[in-house]
Amino acid sequence: MKEKVILAYSGGLDTTAIIPWLKENYDYDVVCCCIDVGQGNELDGLEERAKLSGASKLYILDVIDEFCDEYIMPCVKANAVYENKYLLGTSMARPLIAKKLVEIARKENAVAICHGATGKGNDQVRFELGIKALAPDLKIIAPWRCNETWKMQSREDEIAYCQAHGIHLPFSADSSYSRDRNLWHISHEGLELEDPANEPNYDHLLVLSVTPEKAPDEPEYVTLSFEKGIPTSLNGEKMKVSDILRKLNELGGKHGIGIVDIVENRVVGMKSRGVYETPGGTILMEAHQQLEELVLDRATMEVKKDLGNKMAQVVYEGKWFTPLREALEAFIDKTQEDVTGEVRFKLYKGNIIKAGTKAPFSLYSESLASFTTGELYDHHDAEGFINLFGLPLRVRAMKKAELEKQESGK
Repeated sequence: MKEKVILAYSGGLDTTAIIPWLKENYDYDVVCCCIDVGQGNELDGLEERAKLSGASKLYILDVIDEFCDEYIMPCVKANAVYENKYLLGTSMARPLIAKKLVEIARKENAVAICHGATGKGNDQVRFELGIKALAPDLKIIAPWRCNETWKMQSREDEIAYCQAHGIHLPFSADSSYSRDRNLWHISHEGLELEDPANEPNYDHLLVLSVTPEKAPDEPEYVTLSFEKGIPTSLNGEKMKVSDILRKLNELGGKHGIGIVDIVENRVVGMKSRGVYETPGGTILMEAHQQLEELVLDRATMEVKKDLGNKMAQVVYEGKWFTPLREALEAFIDKTQEDVTGEVRFKLYKGNIIKAGTKAPFSLYSESLASFTTGELYDHHDAEGFINLFGLPLRVRAMKKAELEKQESGK
């Protein structure tokens, strides 16, 4: 009986070519596994394609709700954004995919897991750190790093390889963007984006959105309700997180929200340029931050901002299954206990514009913040506070003046 390998299968040309390559070079029984995190119609025809390519079995696992509740929401609650722009769409999905690959490997008594990530990207790091953390005994095969046996360097090479093995599938050699899609976002790399001097060809590139120029001329109001940092309803209708995201993607895409052109620093040391569409995620993150403005005190917000940046780095680098990520999430969950309320805003040509926020645990006091003197605040108290707050500055200035006087008297 042949040993089994679990292949992280997308149905694209790369992973389709990997199936006969694995059988030829390892003599494995290839079990394909597609993890559905919201790829949409990319999953159409997957089972037939996998079988035609020589796979013995295909698993398609719908983990969309788990993705939303256990991977996306911790990052939203943390306001985790990598390098101020990237909302971690691909990064958040990879540890969940790794987890499910391991579960299938255990179920099938497989000896190895194979992925199609290249040797230049972040995903190889994320997949493999996840697998090593959960199943250190399993072998990991990365064809793009197998220089002696993986000879294919282009789509043309992969198509020719498939045809030589009797696999005739509807793939073309036409150049296209390299994309990754899930419920949270879609990323685009390649073609004109490889040169940062080029403006993106948005008419050719965008999938979920329109550009702000093509968005409606009338704004649209949206209301989101949260309980303990988690969205619970949209425009008064109770929904689970995944359904809220689907609706926000539709609304955000319509109004040109969440299109980001970024040159980011990859884990492996190089810079890469990509365009991300995150319409619903951008709205959700902004609404959550607006609510936190009312609820969190200054000191907590200050520390949370630093740890949110750390959370983004940890997730981006594939270190999900680590004590550090667990500790960060524990802190973040504590900060969310009072993040409950309602956020209203309007969407207009790429902008999310505040239209009012309400929270039962709001720390905003109109009597304190207004120019009218209230019972809790005496303007004269500020004088003593400023004297103490500025004491180090005053002592330093006095010391400098004393030294300067001594120097001038010499």
